[in-house]
Amino acid sequence: MRNTEGRTAAVTGRFEIVAECPHTRARAGVLHTRHGPIETPVFMPVGTQASVKGLTPQQLQQDLQARMVLANTYHLWLRPGHSTVRAAGGLHEFMGWDGGILTDSGGYQVFSLAKLRRIRDEGIDFQSHLDGERRFLSPELAVEIQTSLGSDVMMVLDECTPYPCAETDARASMELTLGWAARSFAHHRQAACEASGMLFPIVQGSMYAGLRRECAQRLVELDAPGYAVGGLSVGEPRPLSYEMTASCEAELPRHRPRYAMGVGMPHEIGEYVALGIDMMDCVLPTRNARNGCLFTARGKLMIKNAIHAQSHAPIDEDCRCYTCRNFTRAYLRHLFLAKEMLYGTLATLHNLWLYLDRMRQIRQAIIEGSLPRCLRRFSASPEPAS
Repeated sequence: MRNTEGRTAAVTGRFEIVAECPHTRARAGVLHTRHGPIETPVFMPVGTQASVKGLTPQQLQQDLQARMVLANTYHLWLRPGHSTVRAAGGLHEFMGWDGGILTDSGGYQVFSLAKLRRIRDEGIDFQSHLDGERRFLSPELAVEIQTSLGSDVMMVLDECTPYPCAETDARASMELTLGWAARSFAHHRQAACEASGMLFPIVQGSMYAGLRRECAQRLVELDAPGYAVGGLSVGEPRPLSYEMTASCEAELPRHRPRYAMGVGMPHEIGEYVALGIDMMDCVLPTRNARNGCLFTARGKLMIKNAIHAQSHAPIDEDCRCYTCRNFTRAYLRHLFLAKEMLYGTLATLHNLWLYLDRMRQIRQAIIEGSLPRCLRRFSASPEPAS
């Protein structure tokens, strides 16, 4: 293992590699942002509407030790509007968060709101899902919105294809994404705004490894500060997702951070790290928590099940989160069935703790040279839900 922690030889721009795993493509690093250093690999809780549902910024930073969250450009553009956020001093001031913020461009909404949009070369015609108002989002406007928000990391506008997808459609989508990326970077560099965050392009190509490699190769020409792998978790089998990630990673520069968008289950995040991924996000820990699904080292726990009605055990005996240190399964089940707001907070604290703590252990294992053993422990097939 090559460990360069505390030295500057591996620093390139705003990303520093401090250790690399000799057995995998994994590395531990530091992403330097305007709001402090972000240790990688990092899992980013999703705060779509400038809020991680159910949690305060204090809980995120102090209880969970989260350092970076994700917000959504499309949703904040519609409500409350980027001009409102800019007038408030930017997204950090608006939401009371002094850690890092990554904003998605709205490209995923091209996929998820397919019935409310029309794609053309110039950009995307939307019909707002809130009030039906017609909107137009161009690659340039997506950059301008994110600059107004004050994001630390911004994403280019892209198109995400469904799975399965014909190769001809995947290529057309990839070409559109490449064109939008070039326009985004030209606009970003022309503005030359010091307050603007780092802009990442997104590798697309559906589930065709050749297209993925080609897209990555062409995006490298942009000399971006980091690169994202998009179009994952759209219904494809997980082994195929890993294969597409690996095909992209092989073409991306090692000295820049890589971000896998929208992945994955607790036992999968280490696999993406081993493939060379430094950043990831997923709605699963927060969404599943609210819906009664809690993650443990032994698999999923469905809190509504009657087996937990008289249980005075915590969610997970080995977990050190606030919820597990103070509350029982019986109490959480009561809150869930009674539809008490406190349930969502306590459940979200637990699920996010598992993800964030697991990522901290993975990072430490990379530094210590014990990642394969760590991955075997985390990637064991989880037991059925209880």
